[in-house]
This record gives sequence, structure tokens and C-alpha cells, in this order.
Amino acid sequence: MRTTERLLLRPFRAEDLPAWAELNADAEVMEFLGSPLTREQSDQIATAVNRRHAIDGTGFLAIERLSDGAFLGAGGLQHEPWYPDDMELGWRLARRYWGNGYATEAALSWLAYAFTDLDLPKVISITDAPNAKSIAVMRRIGMTFDHEAELEEDGTTFSAVIYSITPNAWRGLT
Repeated sequence: MRTTERLLLRPFRAEDLPAWAELNADAEVMEFLGSPLTREQSDQIATAVNRRHAIDGTGFLAIERLSDGAFLGAGGLQHEPWYPDDMELGWRLARRYWGNGYATEAALSWLAYAFTDLDLPKVISITDAPNAKSIAVMRRIGMTFDHEAELEEDGTTFSAVIYSITPNAWRGLT
């Protein structure tokens, strides 16, 4: 678990699962993440996330607002099949929590963990090319454009942009 000024980043709890499924079923939230997910798919992701976190301290953990315990979404570090040697930083928040700086705050905490605890040489973030909101978060946390790629997920190809940050660049921000 990690805390920031306003957030607790922690494994999923049973009481998170309905809200997690709701945000994963929201077509606007999932616009650049494939198609909306079923409750069963969302529950499977939460179980896998908790398992990964127990093994190595990484994963797409639940994001809770400290002031009231609200479940906001999830974010964290994970390996993606397209770049198995890199850790990818990602986030997914319920739409009603967009625009409050929560994704940026959580992402900055994960970068600190990546570079101080895990001693990673680089962290990447991947999104669909038209996902301006995620690209804005990437830039706010100090990531810079790395490259474009055509990636495939579940048989569908999409145009992706990959941003990255190194420990030296991150230290220059702190």
C-alpha cells in the first residue's frame, strides 16, 4: 500500500468490486481500453491484480480517496505483452472523478516507487494516439514522447503512442 496527500493505493477489496465493474462497463471510460467489460471480467482483473501485488509489489491497484474512502478507480505498474522488458504505468478512473488530479497524483507516487524502491531504468505509458486526456497526464508527470507503434490486442490493431521517463528525468522533477 502507498499513500499520497489525498489517496490510498491498495489491493482491491470485495466492497470495491461493484464500483470497479461499473467503471469498466462505462463506454466512455473504456473508449481507449477496448470494449466495456462484464462484472465477471472486472472481478477477474481485480483478483489477478491482487495476486500480482502479493508476488512483487506491482500491479494495477485500487485508488481510494482518503477523505471519505471513495473508490476512484485503479492504477499502477504492470508488464504489458508488447513491451515485456519495461514496466508500464497506467490508470483508470470512474468518469465522475476525472479532472481532479487524482490520476496525476497516483501516477507520481507510482513513479517514486518505480525509481526508488524498484530501481527501474525506465517507465513507459501506452495509450491510443487520440487519447488526449491520458497523454496530458503523461506530460504532467514528466513523461516525454518516446515513439508510436501499431499494437494488437484481442485481434484488434490500434495506433498507440508510448511515453517514457527515466530516473534522472524523474529526479529533475522532484
